[in-house]
Amino acid sequence: MPMSDPAPEETRVTLVHVAKLAGVSPTTVSHVLSGKRWVAEGTRRTVQEAIARLGYRPNNVARSLRTRRSKMVAVVLPDITNSFYGVLARGLADAVDGAGYGTYVCNTDGNRDREDAFLADVVDRGVDGVVMAAGDVTAQVRVGPAGLGVPAVCVGGALDDDPHVDRVMPEDGVGSYAAVQHLIHRGSRRIAMIQGPPASGTARGEGYRRAMGEAGLAVEPDLVVPGDWTRPGGRKAMHQLMSGPIRPDAVFCANDLTAIGAVDALHELNLTVPADVAVVGFDDVDAATIVSPALTTVRNPAYESGYTAGELLLSRILGSYTGEGRTVVLPCPLVIRESA
Repeated sequence: MPMSDPAPEETRVTLVHVAKLAGVSPTTVSHVLSGKRWVAEGTRRTVQEAIARLGYRPNNVARSLRTRRSKMVAVVLPDITNSFYGVLARGLADAVDGAGYGTYVCNTDGNRDREDAFLADVVDRGVDGVVMAAGDVTAQVRVGPAGLGVPAVCVGGALDDDPHVDRVMPEDGVGSYAAVQHLIHRGSRRIAMIQGPPASGTARGEGYRRAMGEAGLAVEPDLVVPGDWTRPGGRKAMHQLMSGPIRPDAVFCANDLTAIGAVDALHELNLTVPADVAVVGFDDVDAATIVSPALTTVRNPAYESGYTAGELLLSRILGSYTGEGRTVVLPCPLVIRESA
């Protein structure tokens, strides 16, 4: 059947335009687009040719109003410039892509007000679920069906506001314990720790203290200093440690960016890593293999965390799981390189 002229360029191309050009009903076009109903092969080709000729794109807003699904999920991150979170977001996107879902990425810069604002905004946009990887959720906003009204998964947090919130929990404490044990076994005794900001990364601090205690080593207050998860913050904290009353012979850092900053400071002080001071990080970001010396670190399974969170979230969105909150624990193995 010959096709009539397409719709004028200034007119938004709709499903009705496609149906008219193909000489079929709008319902038939809808069946071709959804793939849920049988359509004769010749008719299907005619419709697809009309779609291509008109440049038709489905109206996702209208579809979401009909289905009450936006086919979008949101992931809330504290720092998208930290490659760990970029890899986590990629894992989430890969997990939900197969089900036809896209991903909004929200970067909070560790700011609680921005976190609140992002959560409110994505829910207003009608996202079908939320992954919280921000490490902290404010008391003002509760995640999950009881708070945001949509399914939610937390990565690394321990939130108890909603019994239907799923969690992905890397074994931070176990990995940190192994890192400090490694430093002890290589002969270090004055082992410092550069932590994250106050009230964050507590499991990593607990692993450090447990290893020190079991070895009979005192946790000196002067050897435990806060950082801010960044390379400049690690550099500043390392300078603070080296100018203090007790000079460490090793330092465990709460993440790799902090550890790389610590190595920067040691180089500035003309000290050798690991001969003078050994350094261990946490996360195993790509940069850990590029710096000199290559960083001994604990592998935090970023991609697996994001992918697992996506699978858990989809199971709730699609209704295949409606029970109590699940917790998936992922191992964090020690990766020994040159810095310790």
